[in-house]
Amino acid sequence: MSESAKPHPPSSQAKGEKSHAGEFGYVGIDAILEQMRRKAMKQGFELNIMVVGQSGLGKSTLMNTLFKSKVSRKSAQPNPEERIPKTIEIKSISHDIEEKGVRMKLTVIDTPGFGDHINNENCWQPIMKFINDQYEAYLQEEININRKKRIPDSRVHCCIYFIPPTGHCLRPLDVEFMRRLSKVVNIVPVIAKADTLTLEERDFFKQKIREELRANEIDVYPQKEFDEDAEDRMINDKIREMIPFAVVGSDQEYQVNGKRILGRKTKWGTIEVENIAHCEFAYLRDLLIRTHMQNIKDITSSIHFETYRVRRLNESNGLPHHHLPDDLSADPKANGQLEEQPSAPQTNGAAAQHEALSHEM
Repeated sequence: MSESAKPHPPSSQAKGEKSHAGEFGYVGIDAILEQMRRKAMKQGFELNIMVVGQSGLGKSTLMNTLFKSKVSRKSAQPNPEERIPKTIEIKSISHDIEEKGVRMKLTVIDTPGFGDHINNENCWQPIMKFINDQYEAYLQEEININRKKRIPDSRVHCCIYFIPPTGHCLRPLDVEFMRRLSKVVNIVPVIAKADTLTLEERDFFKQKIREELRANEIDVYPQKEFDEDAEDRMINDKIREMIPFAVVGSDQEYQVNGKRILGRKTKWGTIEVENIAHCEFAYLRDLLIRTHMQNIKDITSSIHFETYRVRRLNESNGLPHHHLPDDLSADPKANGQLEEQPSAPQTNGAAAQHEALSHEM
Protein backbone atom coordinates (compact mmCIF):
# COMPACT_ATOMS: atom_id res chain seq x y z
CA MET A 1 0.00 0.00 0.00
CA SER A 2 1.36 3.40 -0.95
CA GLU A 3 1.82 6.17 1.60
CA SER A 4 -1.06 8.15 0.12
CA ALA A 5 -3.40 5.18 0.36
CA LYS A 6 -2.68 4.42 4.03
CA PRO A 7 -5.46 5.48 6.44
CA HIS A 8 -4.45 8.32 8.71
CA PRO A 9 -5.23 8.12 12.45
CA PRO A 10 -7.67 10.81 13.68
CA SER A 11 -4.89 12.61 15.55
CA SER A 12 -2.98 13.21 12.30
CA GLN A 13 -5.98 14.75 10.51
CA ALA A 14 -6.24 18.46 10.00
CA LYS A 15 -8.65 20.43 12.13
CA GLY A 16 -11.15 20.83 9.30
CA GLU A 17 -10.99 17.13 8.45
CA LYS A 18 -11.68 16.20 12.11
CA SER A 19 -14.84 18.29 12.12
CA HIS A 20 -15.96 16.86 8.78
CA ALA A 21 -15.24 13.27 9.87
CA GLY A 22 -17.13 13.85 13.11
CA GLU A 23 -20.20 15.09 11.25
CA PHE A 24 -20.02 12.28 8.71
CA GLY A 25 -19.82 9.56 11.40
CA TYR A 26 -22.37 11.15 13.73
CA VAL A 27 -25.37 8.90 14.42
CA GLY A 28 -27.18 10.97 17.05
CA ILE A 29 -27.49 8.52 19.94
CA ASP A 30 -26.78 11.32 22.42
CA ALA A 31 -30.05 13.02 21.34
CA ILE A 32 -31.92 10.53 23.57
CA LEU A 33 -30.92 12.67 26.55
CA GLU A 34 -32.71 15.70 25.14
CA GLN A 35 -35.75 13.54 24.32
CA MET A 36 -35.85 12.24 27.88
CA ARG A 37 -35.46 15.76 29.26
CA ARG A 38 -38.38 17.04 27.14
CA LYS A 39 -40.60 14.13 28.17
CA ALA A 40 -39.74 14.57 31.86
CA MET A 41 -40.43 18.31 31.64
CA LYS A 42 -43.87 17.60 30.17
CA GLN A 43 -44.79 14.95 32.73
CA GLY A 44 -43.33 16.70 35.75
CA PHE A 45 -42.02 14.95 38.85
CA GLU A 46 -43.46 13.58 42.07
CA LEU A 47 -41.90 13.58 45.53
CA ASN A 48 -43.58 12.31 48.69
CA ILE A 49 -41.88 13.21 51.98
CA MET A 50 -43.04 12.08 55.42
CA VAL A 51 -42.03 13.98 58.56
CA VAL A 52 -42.08 12.14 61.89
CA GLY A 53 -41.30 13.44 65.36
CA GLN A 54 -42.98 14.69 68.49
CA SER A 55 -44.68 18.08 68.59
CA GLY A 56 -42.58 21.21 68.90
CA LEU A 57 -39.48 20.01 67.03
CA GLY A 58 -39.98 22.34 64.05
CA LYS A 59 -41.17 19.83 61.43
CA SER A 60 -43.44 22.31 59.65
CA THR A 61 -40.84 25.08 59.75
CA LEU A 62 -38.14 22.82 58.30
CA MET A 63 -40.35 21.76 55.39
CA ASN A 64 -41.15 25.40 54.63
CA THR A 65 -37.43 26.18 54.78
CA LEU A 66 -36.50 23.28 52.48
CA PHE A 67 -38.81 24.45 49.69
CA LYS A 68 -38.75 28.17 50.56
CA SER A 69 -42.54 28.29 50.56
CA LYS A 70 -45.49 27.42 52.79
CA VAL A 71 -45.71 23.71 51.99
CA SER A 72 -46.29 22.26 55.46
CA ARG A 73 -49.75 21.17 56.56
CA LYS A 74 -49.85 23.72 59.39
CA SER A 75 -48.95 26.56 57.02
CA ALA A 76 -51.58 25.59 54.46
CA GLN A 77 -54.27 24.74 57.01
CA PRO A 78 -53.68 27.03 60.01
CA ASN A 79 -55.60 25.89 63.07
CA PRO A 80 -54.66 27.81 66.21
CA GLU A 81 -56.82 25.53 68.36
CA GLU A 82 -55.19 22.30 67.16
CA ARG A 83 -54.57 19.97 70.08
CA ILE A 84 -52.46 16.86 70.39
CA PRO A 85 -54.63 14.02 68.97
CA LYS A 86 -55.44 11.06 71.20
CA THR A 87 -54.17 8.69 68.52
CA ILE A 88 -51.62 9.16 65.74
CA GLU A 89 -53.14 10.68 62.64
CA ILE A 90 -51.71 10.67 59.14
CA LYS A 91 -52.35 13.88 57.23
CA SER A 92 -50.97 14.68 53.81
CA ILE A 93 -51.12 17.78 51.69
CA SER A 94 -49.98 18.24 48.08
CA HIS A 95 -48.61 21.24 46.21
CA ASP A 96 -47.75 21.83 42.57
CA ILE A 97 -44.40 23.60 42.63
CA GLU A 98 -42.68 25.10 39.60
CA GLU A 99 -39.13 26.40 39.33
CA LYS A 100 -37.40 27.39 36.08
CA GLY A 101 -39.95 25.49 34.01
CA VAL A 102 -39.65 22.27 36.06
CA ARG A 103 -42.92 21.14 37.63
CA MET A 104 -43.07 18.93 40.69
CA LYS A 105 -45.97 17.58 42.71
CA LEU A 106 -44.75 17.67 46.29
CA THR A 107 -46.70 15.78 48.95
CA VAL A 108 -45.84 16.39 52.60
CA ILE A 109 -47.15 13.72 54.98
CA ASP A 110 -47.41 14.74 58.63
CA THR A 111 -47.91 12.45 61.64
CA PRO A 112 -49.44 14.55 64.46
CA GLY A 113 -49.60 12.69 67.76
CA PHE A 114 -46.43 10.64 67.29
CA GLY A 115 -44.41 10.42 70.52
CA ASP A 116 -46.66 12.89 72.37
CA HIS A 117 -48.28 10.51 74.84
CA ILE A 118 -47.24 8.97 78.14
CA ASN A 119 -47.49 5.50 76.64
CA ASN A 120 -45.96 5.49 73.15
CA GLU A 121 -45.90 1.71 72.77
CA ASN A 122 -46.44 0.60 69.17
CA CYS A 123 -46.96 4.20 68.03
CA TRP A 124 -45.01 3.32 64.89
CA GLN A 125 -47.77 0.92 63.72
CA PRO A 126 -50.17 3.46 62.11
CA ILE A 127 -47.22 4.96 60.21
CA MET A 128 -46.09 1.52 59.05
CA LYS A 129 -49.64 0.72 57.97
CA PHE A 130 -49.91 3.95 55.99
CA ILE A 131 -46.64 3.27 54.13
CA ASN A 132 -47.72 -0.28 53.30
CA ASP A 133 -51.17 0.92 52.23
CA GLN A 134 -49.49 3.14 49.63
CA TYR A 135 -47.47 0.16 48.36
CA GLU A 136 -50.68 -1.89 48.21
CA ALA A 137 -52.54 0.80 46.28
CA TYR A 138 -49.68 1.05 43.75
CA LEU A 139 -49.51 -2.75 43.44
CA GLN A 140 -53.24 -3.02 42.75
CA GLU A 141 -52.94 -0.41 40.00
CA GLU A 142 -49.95 -2.28 38.58
CA ILE A 143 -51.65 -5.68 38.34
CA ASN A 144 -54.86 -4.36 36.76
CA ILE A 145 -55.56 -5.76 33.30
CA ASN A 146 -56.22 -2.26 31.98
CA ARG A 147 -53.44 -0.29 33.58
CA LYS A 148 -53.24 3.48 33.59
CA LYS A 149 -50.66 4.99 31.31
CA ARG A 150 -49.06 6.60 34.33
CA ILE A 151 -49.82 5.15 37.77
CA PRO A 152 -50.25 7.84 40.45
CA ASP A 153 -47.37 7.44 42.88
CA SER A 154 -48.40 7.95 46.51
CA ARG A 155 -45.55 5.77 47.87
CA VAL A 156 -43.51 7.46 50.61
CA HIS A 157 -40.11 8.17 49.08
CA CYS A 158 -38.41 9.52 52.18
CA CYS A 159 -39.10 9.78 55.91
CA ILE A 160 -37.35 12.58 57.80
CA TYR A 161 -37.14 11.50 61.43
CA PHE A 162 -36.73 14.32 63.97
CA ILE A 163 -34.58 13.50 67.01
CA PRO A 164 -35.02 15.78 70.06
CA PRO A 165 -31.81 17.73 70.86
CA THR A 166 -31.20 16.09 74.25
CA GLY A 167 -27.45 15.85 73.72
CA HIS A 168 -27.30 12.43 75.40
CA CYS A 169 -28.50 9.41 73.40
CA LEU A 170 -31.42 8.07 71.39
CA ARG A 171 -34.61 7.25 73.26
CA PRO A 172 -36.01 3.69 73.07
CA LEU A 173 -38.82 5.12 70.92
CA ASP A 174 -36.30 6.52 68.40
CA VAL A 175 -34.46 3.20 68.18
CA GLU A 176 -37.63 1.12 67.81
CA PHE A 177 -39.14 3.39 65.17
CA MET A 178 -36.05 3.58 62.98
CA ARG A 179 -35.27 -0.13 63.39
CA ARG A 180 -38.68 -1.13 62.08
CA LEU A 181 -39.29 1.61 59.52
CA SER A 182 -35.83 1.45 57.92
CA LYS A 183 -36.93 -1.87 56.36
CA VAL A 184 -39.76 -0.27 54.41
CA VAL A 185 -38.77 3.35 53.70
CA ASN A 186 -35.71 5.58 53.27
CA ILE A 187 -35.11 7.20 56.67
CA VAL A 188 -33.07 10.39 57.02
CA PRO A 189 -32.55 11.23 60.72
CA VAL A 190 -32.04 14.85 61.75
CA ILE A 191 -31.30 16.52 65.08
CA ALA A 192 -34.04 19.12 65.42
CA LYS A 193 -33.42 22.64 66.73
CA ALA A 194 -29.68 22.07 66.76
CA ASP A 195 -29.04 25.67 67.79
CA THR A 196 -29.93 24.64 71.36
CA LEU A 197 -26.68 22.61 71.51
CA THR A 198 -23.10 23.89 71.65
CA LEU A 199 -20.80 22.71 68.86
CA GLU A 200 -19.10 20.28 71.27
CA GLU A 201 -22.45 18.90 72.46
CA ARG A 202 -23.62 18.61 68.88
CA ASP A 203 -20.56 16.63 67.73
CA PHE A 204 -20.76 14.32 70.77
CA PHE A 205 -24.49 13.73 70.20
CA LYS A 206 -24.00 12.96 66.49
CA GLN A 207 -21.23 10.46 67.27
CA LYS A 208 -23.36 8.80 69.95
CA ILE A 209 -26.30 8.46 67.55
CA ARG A 210 -24.11 6.92 64.82
CA GLU A 211 -22.82 4.37 67.35
CA GLU A 212 -26.35 3.47 68.43
CA LEU A 213 -27.52 3.12 64.82
CA ARG A 214 -24.68 0.68 64.15
CA ALA A 215 -25.28 -1.24 67.41
CA ASN A 216 -28.97 -1.69 66.55
CA GLU A 217 -28.26 -2.49 62.88
CA ILE A 218 -30.38 0.41 61.69
CA ASP A 219 -29.63 1.19 58.05
CA VAL A 220 -30.61 4.78 57.30
CA TYR A 221 -30.36 6.48 53.91
CA PRO A 222 -28.02 6.34 51.99
CA GLN A 223 -27.77 2.59 52.63
CA LYS A 224 -24.28 1.19 52.10
CA GLU A 225 -25.51 -1.97 50.37
CA PHE A 226 -27.16 0.05 47.59
CA ASP A 227 -24.06 2.01 46.50
CA GLU A 228 -23.75 1.36 42.77
CA ASP A 229 -20.02 1.89 42.26
CA ALA A 230 -16.82 3.25 43.84
CA GLU A 231 -17.73 6.84 42.99
CA ASP A 232 -21.14 6.46 44.64
CA ARG A 233 -19.52 4.88 47.68
CA MET A 234 -17.07 7.73 48.05
CA ILE A 235 -19.84 10.38 47.86
CA ASN A 236 -22.20 8.48 50.15
CA ASP A 237 -19.49 7.72 52.72
CA LYS A 238 -19.08 11.46 53.25
CA ILE A 239 -22.84 11.79 53.78
CA ARG A 240 -22.90 8.83 56.18
CA GLU A 241 -20.18 10.50 58.25
CA MET A 242 -22.44 13.56 58.69
CA ILE A 243 -25.64 11.71 59.61
CA PRO A 244 -27.68 12.69 61.54
CA PHE A 245 -27.83 16.22 60.15
CA ALA A 246 -27.97 18.90 62.85
CA VAL A 247 -30.51 21.34 61.41
CA VAL A 248 -32.14 24.66 62.16
CA GLY A 249 -35.25 25.74 60.30
CA SER A 250 -36.60 29.24 59.75
CA ASP A 251 -38.89 30.91 57.24
CA GLN A 252 -37.99 34.38 58.52
CA GLU A 253 -35.86 36.62 56.29
CA TYR A 254 -33.20 39.02 57.60
CA GLN A 255 -30.59 41.33 56.10
CA VAL A 256 -27.01 40.38 57.00
CA ASN A 257 -24.16 42.33 55.40
CA GLY A 258 -26.53 43.55 52.69
CA LYS A 259 -27.69 40.00 51.82
CA ARG A 260 -31.12 38.47 52.36
CA ILE A 261 -30.85 35.30 54.42
CA LEU A 262 -33.16 32.84 56.16
CA GLY A 263 -32.32 32.75 59.83
CA ARG A 264 -33.17 32.94 63.50
CA LYS A 265 -32.42 36.15 65.32
CA THR A 266 -31.15 35.99 68.92
CA LYS A 267 -29.65 38.61 71.19
CA TRP A 268 -26.23 37.09 70.45
CA GLY A 269 -26.62 37.37 66.68
CA THR A 270 -28.36 35.77 63.72
CA ILE A 271 -28.21 32.02 63.04
CA GLU A 272 -28.03 31.64 59.27
CA VAL A 273 -29.93 28.55 58.19
CA GLU A 274 -27.98 28.02 54.95
CA ASN A 275 -24.55 28.77 56.43
CA ILE A 276 -22.73 25.45 56.95
CA ALA A 277 -20.70 27.04 59.75
CA HIS A 278 -23.95 27.50 61.70
CA CYS A 279 -25.86 24.27 60.96
CA GLU A 280 -26.12 21.41 58.47
CA PHE A 281 -29.39 22.37 56.81
CA ALA A 282 -27.63 22.97 53.46
CA TYR A 283 -26.32 19.38 53.45
CA LEU A 284 -29.81 18.01 54.11
CA ARG A 285 -31.32 20.17 51.34
CA ASP A 286 -28.67 19.07 48.85
CA LEU A 287 -29.21 15.39 49.72
CA LEU A 288 -33.01 15.50 49.41
CA ILE A 289 -33.33 17.82 46.42
CA ARG A 290 -30.15 18.62 44.51
CA THR A 291 -28.09 15.41 44.44
CA HIS A 292 -30.04 12.33 45.60
CA MET A 293 -33.74 12.94 44.89
CA GLN A 294 -33.90 10.51 41.96
CA ASN A 295 -31.84 7.91 43.82
CA ILE A 296 -34.22 8.11 46.80
CA LYS A 297 -37.15 7.46 44.44
CA ASP A 298 -35.29 4.63 42.67
CA ILE A 299 -34.54 2.82 45.94
CA THR A 300 -38.18 3.20 47.01
CA SER A 301 -39.31 1.59 43.75
CA SER A 302 -36.63 -1.05 43.15
CA ILE A 303 -35.94 -2.12 46.76
CA HIS A 304 -38.69 -1.26 49.27
CA PHE A 305 -41.69 -1.58 46.96
CA GLU A 306 -40.20 -4.63 45.23
CA THR A 307 -39.78 -6.40 48.59
CA TYR A 308 -43.41 -5.67 49.41
CA ARG A 309 -44.57 -6.76 45.93
CA VAL A 310 -42.74 -10.11 46.12
CA ARG A 311 -44.22 -10.89 49.53
CA ARG A 312 -47.78 -9.97 48.50
CA LEU A 313 -47.65 -11.91 45.22
CA ASN A 314 -46.28 -14.95 47.03
CA GLU A 315 -49.18 -14.69 49.47
CA SER A 316 -51.78 -14.41 46.72
CA ASN A 317 -50.24 -17.37 44.86
CA GLY A 318 -50.53 -19.48 48.01
CA LEU A 319 -46.80 -20.14 48.14
CA PRO A 320 -45.89 -22.16 51.25
CA HIS A 321 -44.03 -20.13 53.85
CA HIS A 322 -40.82 -22.17 53.52
CA HIS A 323 -40.61 -21.24 49.81
CA LEU A 324 -40.23 -17.57 50.62
CA PRO A 325 -36.79 -16.00 50.30
CA ASP A 326 -34.66 -16.26 53.46
CA ASP A 327 -34.93 -12.60 54.40
CA LEU A 328 -38.74 -12.77 54.31
CA SER A 329 -39.37 -16.24 55.74
CA ALA A 330 -37.03 -15.70 58.67
CA ASP A 331 -39.22 -12.94 60.04
CA PRO A 332 -43.00 -13.03 59.63
CA LYS A 333 -43.01 -9.25 60.09
CA ALA A 334 -40.35 -8.76 57.42
CA ASN A 335 -40.65 -5.52 55.50
CA GLY A 336 -42.23 -4.11 58.65
CA GLN A 337 -45.60 -5.78 58.13
CA LEU A 338 -48.18 -5.78 60.87
CA GLU A 339 -49.66 -9.12 61.80
CA GLU A 340 -53.08 -8.02 60.59
CA GLN A 341 -53.21 -7.45 56.86
CA PRO A 342 -55.86 -5.05 55.54
CA SER A 343 -58.61 -6.89 53.69
CA ALA A 344 -58.70 -4.16 51.06
CA PRO A 345 -56.20 -1.50 50.15
CA GLN A 346 -56.83 1.83 51.82
CA THR A 347 -55.13 4.41 49.72
CA ASN A 348 -54.42 6.85 52.50
CA GLY A 349 -54.92 4.82 55.70
CA ALA A 350 -57.83 5.03 58.11
CA ALA A 351 -57.10 8.46 59.50
CA ALA A 352 -55.38 9.89 56.45
CA GLN A 353 -56.59 13.16 55.04
CA HIS A 354 -55.42 14.52 51.75
CA GLU A 355 -55.79 17.89 50.14
CA ALA A 356 -54.25 19.18 46.96
CA LEU A 357 -53.10 22.75 46.77
CA SER A 358 -51.53 24.58 43.89
CA HIS A 359 -48.47 26.64 44.64
CA GLU A 360 -45.88 28.24 42.41
CA MET A 361 -42.41 29.25 43.61
